[in-house]
Amino acid sequence: MNKENNFRVTTAVAAENGRLTRRKMVQRLLAGAGAGAAWPLVATSHPIYALLANDTIFDQAENLSDANWKPAFLSGQQNETLTALAESVVPGSTRAHVSRFVDLLLSVDKSENQHKFVESLTALDAKAHKRFGKDFPALNEEQKNVLLSDASTKPEDPGASETEGGKKQSGLHGHFENLKGWISGAYYSSEVGMRELGWRGDYAFATFPGCAHPEGRH
Repeated sequence: MNKENNFRVTTAVAAENGRLTRRKMVQRLLAGAGAGAAWPLVATSHPIYALLANDTIFDQAENLSDANWKPAFLSGQQNETLTALAESVVPGSTRAHVSRFVDLLLSVDKSENQHKFVESLTALDAKAHKRFGKDFPALNEEQKNVLLSDASTKPEDPGASETEGGKKQSGLHGHFENLKGWISGAYYSSEVGMRELGWRGDYAFATFPGCAHPEGRH
């Protein structure tokens, strides 16, 4: 399918050297979202929307590829889990520095959203360890697929919970949706993600084509 036939353009924007900084990428994405375009896989209520509108973070965003980069908010283990998860949810995330950008966004976010993110990441890792005896990054591809397919399946009863050992545990679906929003927002605000949507360096989207990753898990 030809993606370039699936979106309109509002204005032709000349990109210097055929490349945009992440700041300019986000400006174009937000402009499209403001015009009513649906951003792939990211709900407008997700906290990443407000963060991407905060222009002060983007000077730091240009340093995400530095060889000596270190997380500003996440621990080393949490970053490792996020990196592996992002690559499984949206292949190409590592090249787009998704985990590093999410870490930067979280470092300036509200404590409530920080806590929720860590809670979701911890829940996923705990489920991986419980089911397969390993942390998520150590799972093989088949195990990751099984875990994420289960996590992405919305329960028929939203209030339902798993019961193990007499203790009720909330399902993973809500945690997965939270993490997916962060990952997708970070990916599609990168040059890698924009090019996947059909951007070639000289257009701003008024509507976004469908992403290449199937709905549901990705």
